[in-house]
Amino acid sequence: MDVPLTSKEVITQIQKLQNQGNSLRKKEVKHLYPDLMRSALHYYPSWQHAIEESKVG
Repeated sequence: MDVPLTSKEVITQIQKLQNQGNSLRKKEVKHLYPDLMRSALHYYPSWQHAIEESKVG
């Protein structure tokens, strides 16, 4: 499986979307940022888990 982003880049991208006030709904992110979603699901068990990880740091 081709993973375009590292786990750190996934977290950074999620934080960036969040800071810009963009939706983090799975369906929207999957449609607008497919590489982000594919990478997030490679490193984390779920999209929700990736979002939670982005809030830790």
